[in-house]
Amino acid sequence: MKKKMTKVLFIFLGSLFFVLGAIGVILPLLPTTPFLLLSAYFYLRSSEKLYNWLLNHRLFGLYIYSYIHFRAIDLKTKVTAISMLWITLIISMIIVQKLWVSLLLVAIGLSVTLHLLSLKTMSKKSMTEARDQHRQLSLN
Repeated sequence: MKKKMTKVLFIFLGSLFFVLGAIGVILPLLPTTPFLLLSAYFYLRSSEKLYNWLLNHRLFGLYIYSYIHFRAIDLKTKVTAISMLWITLIISMIIVQKLWVSLLLVAIGLSVTLHLLSLKTMSKKSMTEARDQHRQLSLN
């Protein structure tokens, strides 16, 4: 009974984080990648079917797969993420105009930027080929 409840809870959390990640694509204040990675975490521990669905998702699958398996993203995504991050943070600093908030946002921005820069940069073609190769190995 406890195992079933945990599975249901993890599927719920995975779905909640997926929805938040999808909304984060539209609203730059929500961090898309961490939510999608949390979704993958909870799906992996509750439903192989949902986990595979997520890794093969038309919009997010390749990015999640590449992050999990290679700690890599493509250059366009890296540049877009860093640009949107700083645009959003600067707008927030202008709106709030409190020194401690600005310092906190700069610290967060620098941390996220350093993390993104630390990721390997792979072309979409390389990421797709690696994922397809992994799929072939899994099927055999």
